[in-house]
Amino acid sequence: MKHIEDKDNIRRLYEAFAVHKYHFIVFLFILLIVIAVVSVNLGAVSLGLKNILQAISNKIFLTEFDCGEITATVIWELRLPRICMGIIVGAGLAMAGTAMQVTLRNPLASPYTLGMASAAGFGAALSLVTDVGLPGANELWTVTSAFFFSLLSALLVLGLTKLRQITPGTLLLAGIAMMFLFSALTSLLQYLGTSEDVVAVVFWLMGNLSRATWTKVALAAAAVLGTLPVFLRFAWDFNALAAGDETAKSLRVNVGQVRFLALVLASLVTAASICFVGTIGFIGLVAPHIARMIVGGDHRFLVPASCLIGAVLLLAADTAARTVLSPIILPVGILTSFLGVPLFVYLIIKRGKEYW
Repeated sequence: MKHIEDKDNIRRLYEAFAVHKYHFIVFLFILLIVIAVVSVNLGAVSLGLKNILQAISNKIFLTEFDCGEITATVIWELRLPRICMGIIVGAGLAMAGTAMQVTLRNPLASPYTLGMASAAGFGAALSLVTDVGLPGANELWTVTSAFFFSLLSALLVLGLTKLRQITPGTLLLAGIAMMFLFSALTSLLQYLGTSEDVVAVVFWLMGNLSRATWTKVALAAAAVLGTLPVFLRFAWDFNALAAGDETAKSLRVNVGQVRFLALVLASLVTAASICFVGTIGFIGLVAPHIARMIVGGDHRFLVPASCLIGAVLLLAADTAARTVLSPIILPVGILTSFLGVPLFVYLIIKRGKEYW
């Protein structure tokens, strides 16, 4: 009888703990909406909440409020695509970082440490230096080249998983080797290119959401939203992997298959995100750690919480980048690095490994 009561108490405690996690995820979603609304209003020109709501209503519900043509253009062609891209890219990088950290069982794993960001930077630099000279083709060439080389780097690293005696630690080392390789190639292109090429390459490498369009938002959203259900489907497998390969195998988890699939999807999401906005650092590294500290290591809650935290961090950083030195707009990649370094150092000092 006492044993049954203990089980009931444990079940009630777990359910209460799960409810708190759901509440935190809902809080993050509401916070993201609030930041998005504030971000739409802030900028070189303050539009006012009334005009914003009228412009959105005119577009979605086909109303006829007189909010001004300029206001509608600024909202729908400039600010909303940028905000949506920030949300999608932030969520995608955080989701990819979460998958990489658990499958490689390394808290330093991220799209950067596996070389994908550096490879995308090289692809963009190559396209900018080898200008095709056709109207409208330059941007498409840059996006395609960045996406191709980012996936190429990921596939080279993932190819090692098919070799014998390759451990997650070895994969991380291979990713770091790719990072240095493509960084060196990018530096070589900058050295050989013209001054205009160097400026364009440096600007792309800083990371910027100003190039966002609704077409790019749709493509990035398809990659991120299409991958999220798969990661949630493998949440229990990720939980088993976090306990170690032997434990996961004892629970009948196909470790090799899950690890390979997770890294492939994480690579795809990363490539689809950074090819449009440039290299944006620390989101994929810091967001999973913050989420893990708050909701724990259960990936049923960790994956969505990481996505929302990544979206909040990137959107907040971009909003600050547009307003801190207004009318000068800073590249968001600079701001995420400034914010990410002290935040990550704080996480290391405050919590160490106790939450991992």
